[in-house]
Amino acid sequence: MRISVFGMGYVGCVSAACFADMHHNVIGVDVNLQKLDLIKKGQSPIIEPGLDELLAKVIKSGQLTISDSAEYAIKNSDVSMVCVGTPSLPNGSLDTHFLLRVMEQIGATLRVIDHYHVVTIRSTLLPGVAKELIVPILEQTSGKVAGEEFGVCVNPEFLRESSAIDDFRNPPFTLIGQFDQRSGDQLAKAYDLIDRPIYRTEPDAASMVKYASNAYHALKVAFANEIGAISNKLNIDSQRVMEVFCEDRSLNISKAYLRPGFAFGGSCLPKDVRALNYAAKHRDIQTPLLNSIIPSNEDHIQRAINTVLMRGKRHVVMLGLSFKPGTDDLRESPLVRIAETLIGKGYKLKIYDEEVILSNLFGKNKEYIERSLPHISELLTSDYEGALKDAETIIIGKKLKNMDEICGMFEEEQFVLDLEYMADWAPAESTKIV
Repeated sequence: MRISVFGMGYVGCVSAACFADMHHNVIGVDVNLQKLDLIKKGQSPIIEPGLDELLAKVIKSGQLTISDSAEYAIKNSDVSMVCVGTPSLPNGSLDTHFLLRVMEQIGATLRVIDHYHVVTIRSTLLPGVAKELIVPILEQTSGKVAGEEFGVCVNPEFLRESSAIDDFRNPPFTLIGQFDQRSGDQLAKAYDLIDRPIYRTEPDAASMVKYASNAYHALKVAFANEIGAISNKLNIDSQRVMEVFCEDRSLNISKAYLRPGFAFGGSCLPKDVRALNYAAKHRDIQTPLLNSIIPSNEDHIQRAINTVLMRGKRHVVMLGLSFKPGTDDLRESPLVRIAETLIGKGYKLKIYDEEVILSNLFGKNKEYIERSLPHISELLTSDYEGALKDAETIIIGKKLKNMDEICGMFEEEQFVLDLEYMADWAPAESTKIV
């Protein structure tokens, strides 16, 4: 393929060299003439293992050429990859000045070319930027329509400094946020020689995957450091603690729990997080990450409550009460919190949960629900069909055994708050956003 790479910094230089090594014809574009002179000599402008040798190879073969002309690059390529920096501003937002300036130059050349060209953004950008800023600039400066006369894709990179070449060649996946099928098809051809899955999403989802990934990496570092600080204070080998922790590939190092849904509850997680925070505080250790877990969970519950309250529809049916499917454990269930709040606000509430049978509850579980919802016997019903007929608001709190049958009873005018992110049931007035 004919590929132009805009911005020969860290991401651009590695990407250009690797694409050229895959036998694509690549044009590297930058306004910094000193940087371009180095690359022309086969020398890397950045420190990255193996990049000097790779650049020398692809420059010598002619697979990579260098230019300071955006017009030349666009006229002689079918896909452009924009890798210019998007640094932070003092308020935390992105400085898109360089990105938008490049888009103006690309758009001006799109106006005069007669071949289909896909503009690809590899720069890290927040959701909304591509749709609200980049596409309008390209259409305005080119006089053409995105998705018809040229293509646009968001193609985040996942390159780590010091291992970038290997990361490029052996990624976990390639991510293409496409505005239309044709754009995504053309961009996907650039990655034909990389034997890894290609996931296609809408552009904002691709941007969010990048941010989710980096935020999670930062979260893991902070988590390990806080656990380490507590362990060290208790004269425990923190390295051994986390070494054993990582051996659990079913829950700890896995996709378990990494699915948007509702808040956590039960007899273990809330109690143990509070105990760990107490242990840290008792020893004068600051653990802001661990301290934020319970407040974050509380905020998630409150968002759900607010969503119901804002609707003003006071006849509510809750589907589920225990903290997760397969148990009747009500202790610290976030659904109990919702029920407790709605009752306190004067809402008429009915609850259906096939796994919660009052006569079977005992011990701490029974004590908890009788303290939290003293009139629980009046709220629980086995007649879900009758309860749903009178409901104005339906809260899906957990997946029940007969969920498909129940969802088939929803009426168009009923408001459904889906805390379980169930698929393919949705009536007209519903939300999965809490």
